[in-house]
Amino acid sequence: MSELVYYDLKQTANMTPSLPVQLARELGRRIVAGTLKTDSIIDDETSLAERYKVSRIVVREAVKILVGKGMLDVRRGIGTRVLPRNRWTLLDDDVLAWHLSAPPRPEFLAQLMEIRLAVEPKASRWAAERATVDDIAEIKKACDLMNAKKGDAEGFIIADALFHKAVLKAAHNEFLAGFEGVIYSALLVSVRITNKDPVENGASVPFHRDVYQAIVDRDGDRAEALTEKLLSDASRRLRSEIGQGDPT
Repeated sequence: MSELVYYDLKQTANMTPSLPVQLARELGRRIVAGTLKTDSIIDDETSLAERYKVSRIVVREAVKILVGKGMLDVRRGIGTRVLPRNRWTLLDDDVLAWHLSAPPRPEFLAQLMEIRLAVEPKASRWAAERATVDDIAEIKKACDLMNAKKGDAEGFIIADALFHKAVLKAAHNEFLAGFEGVIYSALLVSVRITNKDPVENGASVPFHRDVYQAIVDRDGDRAEALTEKLLSDASRRLRSEIGQGDPT
């Protein structure tokens, strides 16, 4: 699943990125993938400029971008060091998107699901209480798209993401917009693991429709419970596939 799908879901402008942004993405992907290891010193400006056929100014600007995301630290006389994950701005759109290009990390996936379980059931409750007619129409549209795309792995997961996006929007809480990236990253990364057979996608459509119907019925208790069950089942499947088992 391409990280471009993530940017499309976030409705990020599709303009060709500048050279510093392109280089920052290349280095960022390598950091996320572990090719550039924590605490290692990356090549100096001159070496990176020669390797990527860009100017030293481009390299300097790219490094600044990654410093801003908490991934690199520049020290005079020492060099540019790769920082540990606990220093990264993990909710940054680029950092989340770059995980799509890296080998799946079980701990990262499990943590994404924990955040979803903490946030989305409440969002569904609030959606049941606050959704407008237009909000409900958007949720239904996403449900219908999931059904139409159930034989298409990528199309289905995009529709799935749009469903959860519509529910978050219907909750009418501005802070929830910050969790969209977590949802997209969790869906797009985990689909490579759990959605190996597109035929299985159809089985989840009725569960999403149940959440939609609870929102239509203004039943916050049921919307919250159904969403928690939906995500708990997805979390169990994911843990099973990555060999973690159920948490103790």
